Amino acid sequence: MADLQPVAPTTAGTATAGTAAVWRPAGGGPRGRRGRRRPSGPRPARVSPAVCAALVAATVLAALLVPLLVPFDQQAVDLSAKLLPPTPAHPFGTDDVGRDLLLRCVHGLRVSLLVGLVAALAATVIGTAVGAAAGALGGWTDRLLMRVVDGFASVPHLLLGIFVVALFRPGVWPVVVSVALTHWLSTARIVRAEVLSLKSRPYLDAAVSGGASRWRVAVRHLLPGVLPQAGLAAVLMVPHAIWHESALSFLGLGLPAHLASLGSLVQAGRGSLLAGHWWPTLFPGLFLIVPTLAIAGLAGAWRDRLHPRRRSELM
Repeated sequence: MADLQPVAPTTAGTATAGTAAVWRPAGGGPRGRRGRRRPSGPRPARVSPAVCAALVAATVLAALLVPLLVPFDQQAVDLSAKLLPPTPAHPFGTDDVGRDLLLRCVHGLRVSLLVGLVAALAATVIGTAVGAAAGALGGWTDRLLMRVVDGFASVPHLLLGIFVVALFRPGVWPVVVSVALTHWLSTARIVRAEVLSLKSRPYLDAAVSGGASRWRVAVRHLLPGVLPQAGLAAVLMVPHAIWHESALSFLGLGLPAHLASLGSLVQAGRGSLLAGHWWPTLFPGLFLIVPTLAIAGLAGAWRDRLHPRRRSELM
């Protein structure tokens, strides 16, 4: 048991040493240190935002510069050089018809980034418009729009995406439309919640009492408050859109057969993997995993700045 030291209050209510009226453990004890304790347990591993930014920059530079620096045609077939392992001439090896895998992966990355960025932007615009209208107008408009959101959310994204892609000829833009029409739901909910939160602020009541119109309140007060959340939702949506496009390409849907995509490259390398040729599957998979995790890491750092009390939410 810890030694107890006497501490007594003076007439003014402060404690002085040498008298015995109030007892507490010597050295401050557990109670004195309770406010300074840190929660125990392992912390979730997080990648530094600087590392994520460097990976994203390297991905963009590779997509822009590698086709200019590597002197090969990504569609050139050379059956005498099929399934070559990585060499200085072919850093990622070749596929089952002798095409350079580095160029194929870079062109597939360009397609996936294009689909992810454009689809995320379009989905953010749709979701922001629906969520802002539902939160700002309220009443039956809010109930109707949220029921529409619930109806779309009840259908699996991939199944709905396959249905949308099947309505068009194979190409990049049908995939963009498919991903955009299936990924705006979360943004609509986030924006609606943010608008409802902003509507309860006192400065909005003051603006309405001062004679501001609904349009002025929406443009001057609601929109600036919603934009950070909408931008964060767009960044978080890019990896999801890339994976959705890769899933459609893996199934052989959406993109024409001659157009390289990371999903189609992974699907084409499955047969070679069973024969011991690992590079046709490994490198397209890395080109798919590393950039999406890096973008998600940057979005997590952004979320930490917006919501410091919810640092572990993304994990």
